[in-house]
Amino acid sequence: MLPTVLSVRAANCIAPRSYQLDFDSLPGSELRRAPDGWHAIVPLGGTKHRLWLRKLPVSGYAVVVDLPLDADFELRLGAARRFWLALERRALGMPPLALPALKQRRLILALRAVDGWQDGNSYRQIAQGLFGSRRIAERAWKTDDLRSRTIRLVKLGQRLMRLRWRALLDKRKGRDDK
Repeated sequence: MLPTVLSVRAANCIAPRSYQLDFDSLPGSELRRAPDGWHAIVPLGGTKHRLWLRKLPVSGYAVVVDLPLDADFELRLGAARRFWLALERRALGMPPLALPALKQRRLILALRAVDGWQDGNSYRQIAQGLFGSRRIAERAWKTDDLRSRTIRLVKLGQRLMRLRWRALLDKRKGRDDK
């Protein structure tokens, strides 16, 4: 299961009014039965929260979010916090899998660079495609900062190709790229 899908179950108590979730009549929500339980998409706070339930809780009862202590705990915790903030009608903040704009731009450049490299282009041609030909110096290409940056982007793109597709979105530190 994806770490942003919250495992939810019924608690043994009645929930306060603001925390009551009636899965049968939530406006705009989707609820589907599957062999492993129930899957719900609940729109709250301007976003869609994905929930998994083994059994549907009785209307009016409190729900509990299970957070296993595993490698994805931090992502699950972020998703659970955003769900709680939505129930509280507070600002949600950044999604748990959101990438900062600079990292997103760097990954896009790396994938474009490795595409150019796979097509047989030289580092200079790749740099011209990424940064524009006006920024590439004629005489000093061997010592140009953009040459080094282009080589690093191609190597990053090659590493990204070797990784699982989810590794692009993985925010955890120290993950190796085998």
